[in-house]
Amino acid sequence: MADPSSYRPKPGQIPDSPGVYKFRDQHARVIYVGKAKSLRPRLSSYFQDLANLHPRTRTMVTTAASVEWTVVSTEVEALQLEYAWIKEFDPRFNVKYRDDKSYPSLAVTLNEEFPRVQVMRGPKRKGVRYFGPYGHAWAIRETVDLMLRVFPVRTCSAGVFKRSAQIGRPCLLGYIGKCSAPCVGRVSAEEHRALAEEFCDFMAGRTGAYIRRLETRMREASEEMEYEKAARLRDDIEALKRAMEKNAVVLTDATDADLMAVAEDELEAAVQIFHVRGGRVRGQRGWVTDKVEAVDTAGLVAHALQQLYGEESGDAVPKEVLVPVLPEDTAALNQWLTDRRGAAVSLRIPQRGDKKDLMATVARNAEHALVLHKTKRASDLTTRSRALEEIADALGLDTAPLRVECFDISHLQGDDVVASMVVFEDGLPRKSEYRRFQIKSFAGQDDVRSMHEVISRRFRRYLQEKQRTGEWDLADAGDTPDGLDTTETPGAPGAPGQVSVEELTPAGAVASGSVADSGRDEDGRPRRFAYPPQLVVVDGGQPQVAAAQRALDDLGIDDVAVCGLAKRLEEVWLPGEDDPVVLPRSSEGLYLLQRVRDEAHRFAIRYQRTKRAASFRAGPLDAVAGLGETRKRALLKHFGSVKRLRAATVDQLCEVPGIGRKTAETVAAALAQAAPAAPAVNTATGEIIEDDAAPTAAASERGDTA
Repeated sequence: MADPSSYRPKPGQIPDSPGVYKFRDQHARVIYVGKAKSLRPRLSSYFQDLANLHPRTRTMVTTAASVEWTVVSTEVEALQLEYAWIKEFDPRFNVKYRDDKSYPSLAVTLNEEFPRVQVMRGPKRKGVRYFGPYGHAWAIRETVDLMLRVFPVRTCSAGVFKRSAQIGRPCLLGYIGKCSAPCVGRVSAEEHRALAEEFCDFMAGRTGAYIRRLETRMREASEEMEYEKAARLRDDIEALKRAMEKNAVVLTDATDADLMAVAEDELEAAVQIFHVRGGRVRGQRGWVTDKVEAVDTAGLVAHALQQLYGEESGDAVPKEVLVPVLPEDTAALNQWLTDRRGAAVSLRIPQRGDKKDLMATVARNAEHALVLHKTKRASDLTTRSRALEEIADALGLDTAPLRVECFDISHLQGDDVVASMVVFEDGLPRKSEYRRFQIKSFAGQDDVRSMHEVISRRFRRYLQEKQRTGEWDLADAGDTPDGLDTTETPGAPGAPGQVSVEELTPAGAVASGSVADSGRDEDGRPRRFAYPPQLVVVDGGQPQVAAAQRALDDLGIDDVAVCGLAKRLEEVWLPGEDDPVVLPRSSEGLYLLQRVRDEAHRFAIRYQRTKRAASFRAGPLDAVAGLGETRKRALLKHFGSVKRLRAATVDQLCEVPGIGRKTAETVAAALAQAAPAAPAVNTATGEIIEDDAAPTAAASERGDTA
């Protein structure tokens, strides 16, 4: 804990002018950013008697090791610089609102030649027009489905659009009239853009004039006895009115405003925002935050305004912003909002009428959001703690198993046998610790033997890691546990006593040459199974549990509990017990074990299917050592089919660019040993398709290519 007097500025050093200040810790990391109309009194307030400071402020100043400041000309500049620094440094003691969900928005990609209407989440992109955010993506899709009848704007992805243009045939939406089909030239780029802009105008609230225009056209068509056209316009008007009804009128004067409300307690705060455009609620969003700094409601509102409008400009900033309490620097915030909009913005508290009533509704939403957040947070933690305690009681463990590892075996009729290891810490999945195994020490289907091998390999790596780090000394431990290879000499992946590449690579990592993505530590060593679990769960009954316990006994590990969860009756089996432990069906402990088991099963099935798909795609050239993808493609392209490649001589193979004589001899030998692929059959006629008539593309479809 640092003494604030050790880095307190000397008298007269702090200027008496607007500015922004930063507190840094002993590692020079920015831990707090603030702004002030006058830096001198504000910074001096942090260096008073610690007993007089708010507990959170006291924690901040005792964590800090230095303070620095930047003088600016106006309060608006201070506001802008504070926002920029908070965004850049992400200080730990500043209030940071976090979305309780990633709210979707309706987006129109006006930056493309043919604008597209779609649902978007995440950060906003330049050149894209956004509407919302909305509470649910399905609400956006329902609205868009109604409006596409009147504004048939493109909604397809770039791939579908390109494909339709290539084949000269639009997608289904083009046939049913919900897309103008610019992909096949039914409308020009200019006409399609005009449709997209009309769509945006309608979504922005300019609805009345457009509907009146459609009604006029409908009457004209009726007078000219074009009844089909009039009926179509009538249906368009009804569709637009149904879309408008989804957003109820809340302000009769067609106001554009954002209403913000705050609900808080001593530790947390929730903010709710209603976006009202044209008198209708067009979007809603909410944030929650931990109160890591001493901040009142006015400060929470100021922080929320910065986060809400920090990246916005133009019409995205409304004419009115209604808040429950005015921030201290109201004038500066008002000017900042005006600069971002490019026109006057009113920042005020609603006093009467519809706006005050709507503000009460927003406040109720904020209170509900805070209660829901606290309930969810408490229930999650409480439920997980109860589940771990129930497991500990049922299995007779001294402490709750904070780290649980579950293993599962997967295969297809004895082929492509693989295993998975999933990790749960504090009752939550830790996917970066997932591992996968190939069973290569034997062939065929034997779940018990496979489980013994996997457990042995996993904990052998753990013992080797302890030996490497010095936590476990062979000299002190006596004899080496059976099966522990104390050398670092690499062996063939999957061989007994060795570990395959899958064990060293985190789930989802891609093997390549860089340290960052190759499954290795910064010092170049493979990532190991460094942390032992308190509980090992195996998918199975007595035989699998006995195999797992035997593997641990062989390695001399006696501080890891083992149990199995049998699928049939969801019974929990312990080593050496003739009867299972039956947990109540409503038990949180049983539910957690089921989650762990199901996750291990899912991960194993996924890996097994990946391997099986890869084996289906394998061809005879895959058996040639040292032959990469480029030279495989070159060979197939040169000869046109595997049949012709198999019939080629060594001299003919040498004619392919990049194929030397030694490689050609290896390829010829491998193809001679490989059995010919089964002929392709036309299922419609029963005719056998010759390889000569089906060169590279057909061969690739049958799996002959690499």
